[in-house]
Amino acid sequence: MPQPALDALVVSVHAAAQEEHMKAKDLMTPELDVVISQSPLSKAAQVMRDRNVGSVPIVESRDSMKPQGIITDRDIVVRHVAEDHAEGCTVSSHMTQGPIETVDENDDLEKVLSTMKRAGVRRVLVTGRGGRLVGIIAQADLATSDQVPMQEMAEVVQTISEAV
Repeated sequence: MPQPALDALVVSVHAAAQEEHMKAKDLMTPELDVVISQSPLSKAAQVMRDRNVGSVPIVESRDSMKPQGIITDRDIVVRHVAEDHAEGCTVSSHMTQGPIETVDENDDLEKVLSTMKRAGVRRVLVTGRGGRLVGIIAQADLATSDQVPMQEMAEVVQTISEAV
């Protein structure tokens, strides 16, 4: 077998092996700041500002850490500011509605990517033992990981962009 073909095969096998072993916990951002649904909307905005993030997970309580949803900077702009809501609104009035997508911290990369593509979401919450929130995986986490094949990343971005 010519050397370039052999090199390509080795790279392909290596990438496939890495993808198979990559788990959600390897990609996620841990140690999240969270809010509860009855928190003032300004609290979620302050967390985004202070952590330099575009979203904040909403949990049932800080004790249970059971995910209830997510609120994004776009939610605040489109559902609160643009509709000229009162200053005292709570997170529950503006958070993303409907079922939330989660993956288990031990789910493999393929499951993470398929969940994001199927749901058309840019972020997926990661749960651990007992369904407790342990992290979040954003599209940017995938894009900056050298262990996510570029073709897979491109498919996720394309699918999510078409869903929006």
